[in-house]
Amino acid sequence: MKPLAGIRVLELARILAGPWCGQLLADLGAEVIKVERPGSGDDTRTWGPPFVTDAAGEAWGAAYYHACNRGKRSVAVDFEAEEGRAIVRRLAAECDVVIENFKVGGLKKYGLDHESLAALNPRLVTCSITGFGQDGPYAARAGYDFMIQGLGGLMDVTGDPAGEPQKVGVAVVDVFTGVYAAVGVLAALRRRDETGQGGHVDMALLDVSVAILANQAMNYLASGRAPRRLGNAHPNIVPYQVFEVADGHVIVAVGNDGQYRRFCEVIGAPALGTDPAFAGNADRVKRRAELIPLLQPHVKAFRRDDLLAALEAAGVPAGPINTVADVFSDAQVVARGMKLELVGDDGSVVPSVASPIVIDGERMAAATPGPKLGADTAAVLAALAGEG
Repeated sequence: MKPLAGIRVLELARILAGPWCGQLLADLGAEVIKVERPGSGDDTRTWGPPFVTDAAGEAWGAAYYHACNRGKRSVAVDFEAEEGRAIVRRLAAECDVVIENFKVGGLKKYGLDHESLAALNPRLVTCSITGFGQDGPYAARAGYDFMIQGLGGLMDVTGDPAGEPQKVGVAVVDVFTGVYAAVGVLAALRRRDETGQGGHVDMALLDVSVAILANQAMNYLASGRAPRRLGNAHPNIVPYQVFEVADGHVIVAVGNDGQYRRFCEVIGAPALGTDPAFAGNADRVKRRAELIPLLQPHVKAFRRDDLLAALEAAGVPAGPINTVADVFSDAQVVARGMKLELVGDDGSVVPSVASPIVIDGERMAAATPGPKLGADTAAVLAALAGEG
């Protein structure tokens, strides 16, 4: 039995952050009921190509949709109509968790906000995901991952210092928000176990973007100097970056002084490893502009695989820069079972990426693909009628 078996989640969320939270809870064993607009459903169903098709060759939504909706049930109801609102209330009364990503106050006009639903179900945990949180001067604004990466500082520390600021290649703020949201939900459920009372989890994309600045934020807070883009270099460790080799590029991630000395020995520059000017990491960070041009010619003399093998043998962390195709053919990724083949009710096979969570040797991943729009409406409504 999975850890969240018996927990029922009502997902009133679309796009990525909220659905990512819902998918993570589904992976852990929760029953997740996704409420969608009749006719169109979650916006990401159309965010393609590429698209997934079923066994009959019919469209089954964009790959983007399937990235964050496996293991769920889909109910298509219009809660702008009273009949739809009544269905959502009845579902919420039978659920443990509601995930929603409407603008602040957006559900209040329907009587579906946390306060209204908690009056029906005091044990309910509601997780509200917004761009800027439930209060503050920006609370009413819409928030999107791309703009939040800029506003929250991530883009100013990402990219080539000679080029323009860059966003991360994945909607990392949305994904992190989904993960943090799941942690908040689980904490609120744990508290409910003790008190019998649910609660309201307030998740903001901007808060998450600031939180995941991590060491870059602390570098600023401790020094008063704002960090800037370093491309593929590290603000606190040298050498910890991409180097050019004879047939491409490699990542070298030297983490301590011993590794640095061994790195220099491998590349045929032992004198740089013992030079007092570069002996300690703090020295190397200060003299980065001097050291890297001295190391680069030695590294470039190697072919990628030869250098990686030599560094591995010497205990120096290093690795290739893989394409996504390379990732899914990598021996370790294959061995860990990170690619899933999920089978639908009609025998359709939908590829998916596994959750990274493994508990007692079991990979925590839901067994079914993202649902077709409204696929479970009749069954869920029939169960509600039975409960009534």
